[in-house]
Amino acid sequence: MAARKTTDKKKSPAGQLRIVAGNWRSRLLQIADLPELRPTSERIRETLFNWLSPRIYGARCLDLCAGTGALGLEAMSRGASRAVFVERSPLATKALQANIASLGASGAEVHNIDARQYLSGSNVEQFDIVFLDPPFADVLHDELCRLLLEQHWLAAGARIYIEMDKRQPELRLPEGWKVLKNRTAGNVRYMLATTEV
Repeated sequence: MAARKTTDKKKSPAGQLRIVAGNWRSRLLQIADLPELRPTSERIRETLFNWLSPRIYGARCLDLCAGTGALGLEAMSRGASRAVFVERSPLATKALQANIASLGASGAEVHNIDARQYLSGSNVEQFDIVFLDPPFADVLHDELCRLLLEQHWLAAGARIYIEMDKRQPELRLPEGWKVLKNRTAGNVRYMLATTEV
């Protein structure tokens, strides 16, 4: 997740991000001092987790290009059983690990690796929910969606959250995927897709 300025109703202090709801509601996450980090705003997170509310309890989540880890940690706060975080920046990974330790998030696992490399490796489990929010400048959305499908990372009926710059070309979803929700907020386009027919 990489620095976006949005107009949230509730602002967190500089360098911190607030968990919106669940067991860790209002807990603050430390944010690494990296200009490329673009944490998903509280407003968007509230909308996203309203979409996911029927499926979040007990879900296995994969947070790709995790950045602050706000999406995966929000999911765990709301009852997800597990979250795997994939982040290539060592500094962001260190801050994420500190946040996980502070929360006592026992179902969390962190990999300091590029998302493409991670998805190209051996698949040891499948996920019910995937958060896909790569740096906008990298334009990795199509490739990461393809790898999720080809390498069999998705459980039956999985939900895939995708966040991108609304000025980017139209996303080419893999065959058989369907967009369930599609919104914009400022320069951000965000959507929820599924493999469920």
